[in-house]
Amino acid sequence: MRSIWNGAISFGLVSIPIKLVNATESRSVSFRQIHTEDGGRVRYKKVCELDGEEVPQAEIGKAYEDADGTMIPITEEDLAALPLPTAKTIEIVAFVPAGDIDPLQMDAAYYLSANGVPAAKPYTLLREALKRSEKVAVAKYALRGRERLGMLRVVDDVIAMHGLLWPDEIRAPEGVAPENPVSVRDAELDLADALMATLGEVDMSTLHDDYRTAVEEMIAAKAEGGEGVAPPAAGEETGGGQVIDLMAALENSVRAAKEARGEDAVVTELKPRTRTPKATDAKKSTSKTAAKKTAAPARKSTAKTATKKTTAKTTAGKTTKTTAKTTKTTKTTKKATPRKRTA
Repeated sequence: MRSIWNGAISFGLVSIPIKLVNATESRSVSFRQIHTEDGGRVRYKKVCELDGEEVPQAEIGKAYEDADGTMIPITEEDLAALPLPTAKTIEIVAFVPAGDIDPLQMDAAYYLSANGVPAAKPYTLLREALKRSEKVAVAKYALRGRERLGMLRVVDDVIAMHGLLWPDEIRAPEGVAPENPVSVRDAELDLADALMATLGEVDMSTLHDDYRTAVEEMIAAKAEGGEGVAPPAAGEETGGGQVIDLMAALENSVRAAKEARGEDAVVTELKPRTRTPKATDAKKSTSKTAAKKTAAPARKSTAKTATKKTTAKTTAGKTTKTTAKTTKTTKTTKKATPRKRTA
């Protein structure tokens, strides 16, 4: 790997000569701009706005554009005269727990390589000190004409450095969270936990860019005279829709994740809560029933009431003699009623 910067790590009074190497590389497929009429390459030309002539690289300088549009020329001599103590030094300023670094600050990543045999011993000393302390080093360094912030940590047997954004370069998340208050039930959290547990962990080395693979296959097909790949069929696109039933979506997600992992897709569906009658409702029901029972006999005649009471007694376990007495009483009542005389 080719180094992009040579300097030294300043660790107190210890100086460690190092070389800076890019730790990452972009694998995305890049395209060129062409003229669609004839396929010719379209290139950018640097043209002066005043005379319209193309300007060669040797005649191009720097300037700062003021608020009113005025260009203030800045020369390389002007920049070289500025104080930049970290121009060739990665100056460690503190050692902090890794959790103190906000991931939002993370930028480009580099490997620090010991530059020469004499640098091996102090390099190894710093590496082992970082390992044992379980901390990371916060440092300042200069790269491409500006001072930057960095974090040094150990990766395998190498010291790696992550470029960090300055704290004032991180924007506050104002107006990003949902404006309206939303409550989440414990049952929904339980299903979310179940989904997280079902998805489990992943070997990061197995992840790859599916879109990049599709682009490469499409380019290979067109290079061989083909027409590329067929567009997705209607209905194959997923995502972008609104989740209407959150509980159903979570349950389906857990089921799909288990099936994908070859596990039994048994998901306990949560039943809707049944309404428990209130005490006031029970009192109302009891009073209504009692009122009905009280009002019903008032509508009946006296004879029917006597018969019903007698029948009720018989049903409750009375002997047939009671029925006989009731019959005699009814007959006596009929005989005692005087007949009307006719004129």
